[in-house]
Amino acid sequence: MSLPEPERRDTRLDRYVSSYSERTQGMRASAVRALFAVANRPEVVSLAGGMPNIADLPLDVVSQTLSELVLTRGTQAMQYGSGQGEPMIREQICEVMALEGIRAHPDDITVTCGSQQGLDLVTRIFCDPGDVVLAEAPSYVGALGTFGSYQCEVVHVAMDDDGLQPDALRAAAEACIRAGQKPKFLYTIPNFNNPSGITMTMQRREQVLQVCRELDILVVEDNPYGLLTLDSDPVPAIRSLDAEQVIYLGSFSKTFAPGFRLGWVLAPHAVREKLVLAQESATLCPPVFSQFAVSAYLSNHDWKGQIVSFKDMYRSRRDAMLEALREYMPPGTTWTEPKGGFFVWVTLPEGLDSQAMLPRAVTARVAYTPGTAFYADGLGSRNMRLSYCFPTPDRIREGVRRLADVVNREFELHQTFGLDTSPTHRRSVGPGPDLQ
Repeated sequence: MSLPEPERRDTRLDRYVSSYSERTQGMRASAVRALFAVANRPEVVSLAGGMPNIADLPLDVVSQTLSELVLTRGTQAMQYGSGQGEPMIREQICEVMALEGIRAHPDDITVTCGSQQGLDLVTRIFCDPGDVVLAEAPSYVGALGTFGSYQCEVVHVAMDDDGLQPDALRAAAEACIRAGQKPKFLYTIPNFNNPSGITMTMQRREQVLQVCRELDILVVEDNPYGLLTLDSDPVPAIRSLDAEQVIYLGSFSKTFAPGFRLGWVLAPHAVREKLVLAQESATLCPPVFSQFAVSAYLSNHDWKGQIVSFKDMYRSRRDAMLEALREYMPPGTTWTEPKGGFFVWVTLPEGLDSQAMLPRAVTARVAYTPGTAFYADGLGSRNMRLSYCFPTPDRIREGVRRLADVVNREFELHQTFGLDTSPTHRRSVGPGPDLQ
């Protein structure tokens, strides 16, 4: 007598796995968000996240501004709005960008839910699955996640201490063109690059722009930190050099407060039309209350003076981190020295792996972001991003001291046992920069 067929038991945790679109295969969890649960524990010094320190904001002024807004214009501020964004905030955004040499018209601005949504909309209207996007090496983890979600292929371009290398850019772009894949755009954070902290020099900006003009490649300039220069006046934006070749992404998250989730895209007029259509299908309209709130803040408060206050605060934190690195880190460790922004990029001694070292660092009550999060091609194992924006100077020094102890122990193990912890990497396009 034959036995009955056993009942099938499906052990998949997600019953919808066969129904998802192909693009979900490119979605990846952020390495920074994955650390939040650990890094937010009070006993851990977190040098991992890039949260702005808004403790210096005049909350009494902000509170009064919001209260008056609700009482006097509440029915407008809490209603639906334009898919492009409200006219008054677009005019004020033009005033903000003028500090970096940008001359713009409010009609060419699309307000977004943070600059992250702006990048998503730009990628959405330009990229099909399999398209190539050029990006600095290393590059912002949130941008890499966006490109992956749209099934783009990211080709990294080498950097050095002056920023993106024009020769490497040309070589990478021409290689893609010969292969029949003309890049859709170059994505760059020229001011205090996230994660490296490096600023592209003016000469490099002009050279990079010239290469993109010659090869007809759009430039997407992401500039959330541009006004947070710690040692000089703001550097003119790439967009200030060319209004047609460059799409500019801006944000109030670093110069006011991230909770309002208010950013913008400045684009050539034809591109702006597509952005508005994409915005309307995504959110109907950007958050109207946030637009009124930020507009009221800009109108009624010394926002330029507030940026100066932020800069003074971040400068003391930056200096504390650089001093601690010089004091505690073992020989063979190098790092960038940013002139603004939030981040320092550390390169560990040969043979050490920041990803493998992370659990031991967390055990030592310090957190950082491993360098591999900022590459699409598997590089960055010797690197880590350290953020100085949120902890106090004393906490930063203690965090670096704890981290240096972990690095020293890892280095001693490597020296004793001759361990090779470096993973095998896939090919990288362009000459190998010192940053890798």
